Amino acid sequence: MARPAIDLDYLKSRLADLLNTPSPTGYTDEAVWQLCRELERLGLDYELTRRGAIRARLPGRTAKPARAIVAHVDTLGAQVKQVKDNGRLELVAIGHWSSRFAEGARATIFSEGGAWRGTILPLKASGHTFNEEVDTQPVSWRQIELRIDAVTHGRDDTLALGVDVGDIVAIDPQPEFMDTGFIVSRHLDDKAGVATLLAALECMIREERIPTVDTWWLFTIAEEVGLGASSVLIPDVAAMVTVDNGTTAPGQNSSEFGVTIAMADQTGPFDWHLSRKLVQLAREHDIPHQKDVFRYYRSDSASALESGADIRTALVTFGIDASHGYERIHESALTDLARLLVAYAESDVEIGRDAKPLSGVKGFTHQPVDEDHD
Repeated sequence: MARPAIDLDYLKSRLADLLNTPSPTGYTDEAVWQLCRELERLGLDYELTRRGAIRARLPGRTAKPARAIVAHVDTLGAQVKQVKDNGRLELVAIGHWSSRFAEGARATIFSEGGAWRGTILPLKASGHTFNEEVDTQPVSWRQIELRIDAVTHGRDDTLALGVDVGDIVAIDPQPEFMDTGFIVSRHLDDKAGVATLLAALECMIREERIPTVDTWWLFTIAEEVGLGASSVLIPDVAAMVTVDNGTTAPGQNSSEFGVTIAMADQTGPFDWHLSRKLVQLAREHDIPHQKDVFRYYRSDSASALESGADIRTALVTFGIDASHGYERIHESALTDLARLLVAYAESDVEIGRDAKPLSGVKGFTHQPVDEDHD
């Protein structure tokens, strides 16, 4: 078929809506509702787990061995650890991120008394008071506090607002969609991935593209705390491609442009055959790409395998600068990634025996071990 026409305006519109819907891990219901409404608009059948992970099925020419493509809608955030005597809030992180990037953030506290706005500040926030100590205080979550924009002279006043230990704190994304094609925001990990999945789906439905086999589009709600795709797969799925961010930083081969195909993360190598297939598809479809290995990174793939799923997994990413901070990506990478997902959904099944969870050695794969380069 012709090259898929990914609707970039649709992709960016879905991304903007997702960014403006707070969804730190543990507080994802409204983002789930938003995704469900969009899947209904696209005409897809879907179902939810008890806690809200979503799986939507795009029927293929045959049912098995089914494929899955997954991204996570949950983001980093914080939680109230203590209501302090001064009326401000001590926080703990939701997910793994530095308090360095929390300092100065505007935020919303979701409490029994309603939603309250505030600012996360270092304990020594005033240079006029602390002089050079504002630059020498340590960086840690114990060195910051959340100042609520309400009249609170002390702990009792804050408790009277309905704010208490355990309340969820959502960090403002502050998104900017630039004329240069760059998108700058918090929480692009992994709402940009979710928007890319939706754009690939929208393209396949609009252009009446039929996957080779049943393809499940998964949206998980707890990847940032390590749970991810641990409870959303069905037994028919034999291979899963995870979509997440690729860290663009010194020592990494990722780029803000093109698709970065991860060959391994901290849990070890991804499936050799599936990763190789994605690289070959990128070459065949003239999709700019590069490979990378991540030392301090895990994704939905890891949680699926750790939960006992016997599936092949791979990771494809959009390059992101300053991951888990003020993140930046380029819209062209999202388009390239959506094209690769369409190509994968339409690609031939190469390992037919994967349709069965257990079988004999017939049809089992080989890996090259002694190639002649003379």
